[in-house]
Amino acid sequence: MQIPDTSKARVLVVGDVMLDRYWFGEVSRISPEAPVPVVKVERTEERPGGAANVARNCAALGANTALLSVVGADEAGQTLSRLLADSGIAASLHEDAQLATTVKLRVIGRQQQLLRIDFENAPTHEVLTAKLAEFEQRLPDCDVVILSDYGKGGLTHITAMIQSARAAGKPVLVDPKGDDYTRYAGATVITPNRSELREVLGRWNNEQELTQRTQKLRRDLGLEALLLTRSEEGMTLFSEQGEAHVAAQAREVFDVSGAGDTVIATLAVMLASGLDLVAAMRIANRAAGIVVGKLGTAACSLAELRIE
Repeated sequence: MQIPDTSKARVLVVGDVMLDRYWFGEVSRISPEAPVPVVKVERTEERPGGAANVARNCAALGANTALLSVVGADEAGQTLSRLLADSGIAASLHEDAQLATTVKLRVIGRQQQLLRIDFENAPTHEVLTAKLAEFEQRLPDCDVVILSDYGKGGLTHITAMIQSARAAGKPVLVDPKGDDYTRYAGATVITPNRSELREVLGRWNNEQELTQRTQKLRRDLGLEALLLTRSEEGMTLFSEQGEAHVAAQAREVFDVSGAGDTVIATLAVMLASGLDLVAAMRIANRAAGIVVGKLGTAACSLAELRIE
């Protein structure tokens, strides 16, 4: 499969950013205080998470990537800003003094996640309004918009953002959250996984029922397409032209966290580089197969895509 030239692609990512922290260590005994393993931490790692990981994936694929989000006036926000700059991302992180930057701390022992600790709260209305104004200013300088919703409050104005982007002629890709998809009406593509789609549709008994209900949802929301990511079952694209399916490519699944970020990032970069949705989905599926073989939130590079 031919990978297009991505160097001219311009992607604007907006959404909930977070800092992913990893503590790696050895487990050699059980605590005498409680029946839990004792982890002797030997090294730590910090990576951009949430919408910041989406942006990192876009940049790793060679796209000119801008990121718009909100962080706290704290050490985690500063760390995130530095990591994004190191990845070549033009990040505009609005600081909210009332906000604690979202941090997900994972404790890893013997290559297995033993514990995750989350630190988070919601941004204030004033900061979000400023972000909406900057979003509208940045629209002329991008080819595709990604709205990465992690349900942390950073996309309170998502409906207005979709309307502004579509009025400006920009495709909008949304990674959705929650059981109310009406707020994503008018987007170009949404990319739920199976469990996220079940929250909205309920359980389906067979492929025919899934297709009927998904296509009805797509039409009701005015979407061009809905891309369902299905783990070991691959991906299915539902559009006016019907359904297109691609089988999963992962040889070894190590960690699925962040795979959805890679999918929407790759889809956006390939669309911005001139591919159609079906071709972009096939490359996004290949990229997802690469990142699930890595530990934690990870990115797929152009070089890795070309080797596959």
